[in-house]
Amino acid sequence: MQSNVARRVSSSTDTGVVGTPTLPPQGVSTRVLGGIAEDATLSAPGVFLIVLAFILPIGQMLLLSIENAGGGLTSEHFTRFLGDSYYLGIVWRTLRLSLLITVIAAAIGFPLAYVMAHVGPRLRLWLIVLVILPLMTSVVVRTFGWMVLLGRGGLVPFTLWKLGFVNRNFTLMQTESAIVIGMVQVLLPFMTLSVLGVVMKIDRRLEEAARTMGASFLATLRTVVLPLAMPGIVAGSLLVFTLSVSSFITPSLLGGVRLPVVAGSIYEAATKTLEWNFAAAQSVILLIGVFLVLLPYLKLTGRRHG
Repeated sequence: MQSNVARRVSSSTDTGVVGTPTLPPQGVSTRVLGGIAEDATLSAPGVFLIVLAFILPIGQMLLLSIENAGGGLTSEHFTRFLGDSYYLGIVWRTLRLSLLITVIAAAIGFPLAYVMAHVGPRLRLWLIVLVILPLMTSVVVRTFGWMVLLGRGGLVPFTLWKLGFVNRNFTLMQTESAIVIGMVQVLLPFMTLSVLGVVMKIDRRLEEAARTMGASFLATLRTVVLPLAMPGIVAGSLLVFTLSVSSFITPSLLGGVRLPVVAGSIYEAATKTLEWNFAAAQSVILLIGVFLVLLPYLKLTGRRHG
């Protein structure tokens, strides 16, 4: 019996169940702590900039949105915005135009990126330069150019009048069409370059295999290229939508006061009527609205990346 007890004690001691637990060598703990300290040191400047440039302004905006004139907490600014059909119409117009701009940019950017990925290196370089070139010009200058082209007597209305589609005094200025045209031209490079980076990585042999199996060119695009290019389309859509929903200059110049957007309403409240608290409340509502719209995209990309 004593020998059995001795064997059990010996076995328990060998497995670390009884007695002092086995500790990792001191050098391993030192290396782990050193790695954590090194990671913290390297990430500290970035974290500081994020806190300074993003978290603090967002926090200040949140505080302003729930603060009244006396310094107390209130929800009157949100109630005023959400209870007024005028401001709700502005929100609906902003979201609707942003979604439309995103869809049109994707419909143009994907074929353009596909063509750029399949041409020769030299021609691809020139196409990339042509796509990026508008970004080197101020968005205000480009918007003024569209004002000339779309205004009464401009090239677009004049051409439509000559073709017999509109009357002589027709103008596209101060219309939603003008906003969409201008914003698509401004944001198309972001969509095209996002899709191009993904399409360039698609193996050409997959398309050749689909064509060999009898698939047409359009069927190959729909069943092979488009699913593989979806990460780039999603990334480009995120960029285009977030930039368009918060854009101010182009919608204000092309749409005018008849077609205000949320960013323009925030600008009016902050600079003209000096209602900073109300402007902050509108900014919070815009932030929440953008997050709710982008949530399906985030879930989609999360599933794709595990």
